[in-house]
Amino acid sequence: MVKIYTRKGDDGTTGLLYGGRVAKHAAPIEANGAVDEAQAALGVARAEAEPGSELDELLVHIERDLWVLMAEVATASDNRRKLVPERSLVTAAMVEALERRIDDLSEHFEMPTEFVVPGQNRRSALLDVARTVVRRAERLLAASPPADDSQVGAYLNRLSDLLWAAARWQEGEDHLTARAGRRLVAGPDPAGAGAEPDPAGALSMEEET
Repeated sequence: MVKIYTRKGDDGTTGLLYGGRVAKHAAPIEANGAVDEAQAALGVARAEAEPGSELDELLVHIERDLWVLMAEVATASDNRRKLVPERSLVTAAMVEALERRIDDLSEHFEMPTEFVVPGQNRRSALLDVARTVVRRAERLLAASPPADDSQVGAYLNRLSDLLWAAARWQEGEDHLTARAGRRLVAGPDPAGAGAEPDPAGALSMEEET
């Protein structure tokens, strides 16, 4: 029987991909911890989706991408040459794929032009929670990127935009805005609609997108 415990981490260190150990509070491990939380939060959101639905398939794809991202982050710089594109190394194509999904969603309805209050329904609220965890991971990795040419930061930046869009998509037509008494009608039902953040309009309480 394979045991899930090894006792190797009892000294406060953890293993890296392709060898080496670092403290569990080292910057890359802190960042991967946030990505791990984001992946789990996406799993909670996915549990609210209809199996096999567009939302379910989207979130499964993202959750699998995050394993690739965590592999890259958990690799020492002198072992980066061993990383395999789209298996253990985030690529520009993965970032572009997220951009296409954002564009696809945003075509379905008019973009809200005000801050949107999270929590119109459980799915949208859970997607917003996941978005904020992704933002935290992005901040941590910005302070200690895997490499100058790494696509990890761009991927997380785009992912937070996609999750914002997906949350608005799951809200459907009715968006509650930050100004009391105001609601925005943004388009068709959540079966096929969405919106991406407007950087100029600062539609969510986020850093620059």
